[in-house]
Amino acid sequence: MNTTKIVQKAKTSSFYLWLLNVGLTRMIPFNKPHGFRVLEISDTKIRTKLPYKYLNFNHIKGLHACALATLSEFSTGFLMISRLDPKKYRIILKTLEMEYHYQGKMDGIGTFEISDEWLDTNVYQPLESADATVVICEIKIHDTEGNLLTTGKVHWQVKSWDKVKTKVN
Repeated sequence: MNTTKIVQKAKTSSFYLWLLNVGLTRMIPFNKPHGFRVLEISDTKIRTKLPYKYLNFNHIKGLHACALATLSEFSTGFLMISRLDPKKYRIILKTLEMEYHYQGKMDGIGTFEISDEWLDTNVYQPLESADATVVICEIKIHDTEGNLLTTGKVHWQVKSWDKVKTKVN
């Protein structure tokens, strides 16, 4: 299964969006219990869902802080990987900052957007003169009524594979 082709087709097809979500559940087993779903993906935007369900609850039946943080990491990382050639660039989490604004008592919807200009300024130009760059991806998660639950700042290190000292086995 070619993930790149499925992502491209998922931008306009509900069937391929469903297929993408099934594939992501299998490719990233850590996220399976959370039930994350990609609701929308384009070249510049991703919207993801953290369902309000028992496995995502904290001790007071709100959305757990770590589930919200994981959705932030997943969403920003997936859009970055879908835009950067994974055969050319490695991205790895460097820092994760979360600010919690409101207790989640219903589904959480994460939205993250980037542009071609953002990629050029923050990834491609810095890598012309450095081995690696760190990009800060800001993502907001709202509940289904529009309340702002979190603001996440996910710091991703981006490096060309030919500059990586430890290779994937």
